[in-house]
Amino acid sequence: MKEVRYFYVPDAEKNNELPQEEATHALRVLRLKSGDDMFIMDGTGNFYHAEVSLATNKKCLYEIKETLPQNKTWKGHIHLAIAPTKNMDRIEWMTEKATEIGFDELTFLNCTFSERKVLRTERIEKIVVSAVKQSRKPWKPIVNEMISFKDFISTPRKGRKFIAHCYQEIEKNDLFDSINSDKENESITVLVGPEGDFSIEEVRLAIENGYESISLGQSRLRTETAGLMAVTMSQLSLRL
Repeated sequence: MKEVRYFYVPDAEKNNELPQEEATHALRVLRLKSGDDMFIMDGTGNFYHAEVSLATNKKCLYEIKETLPQNKTWKGHIHLAIAPTKNMDRIEWMTEKATEIGFDELTFLNCTFSERKVLRTERIEKIVVSAVKQSRKPWKPIVNEMISFKDFISTPRKGRKFIAHCYQEIEKNDLFDSINSDKENESITVLVGPEGDFSIEEVRLAIENGYESISLGQSRLRTETAGLMAVTMSQLSLRL
């Protein structure tokens, strides 16, 4: 039995051609030909059973045979806002794994102690798309450009907002317990700081702006591990 082939095509119903990168994979790696079956995902909750209608050296056209709406496996909206690590391999690894687990939005923060001030979101987008296809996720997480910490926390957001930090002098609650204490809430934003943590002034400013002070367990975690823990806890709490 042949492996099912999935391709990511935004607005798939309005198109009939695979994007260039997807077409290259379909034609040169998988060697698809006219009449071959494929599955397409649009990143907004739909799969499509399709058939290759035309395969040339550079173009792969398709015809949709069946629309397959998917159900989300968690409630609401999970938004992770995280300061990227100096070593991008680590944040790329986290992005891939968080996408496989399932979340809705990713924002990168420029904080006081950030060691990385610039970031190529195009590279992150490619990792997200690859992970969406690999894990067969019907929804693709939104990837936002880097934003300053102050600008992010001053922007109004729905639902509950949390900031994870390691300062002992500021009272914290466990994130998992906090989410589970309010089963009615379905939108969650979690902030994770850089390798040197948020500054204590940033933590206090976030709390003044409605963010709840939380921990992610008893261990002191690396930035990328903390981000993955935040997504996992949110996922488990909001699972349908």
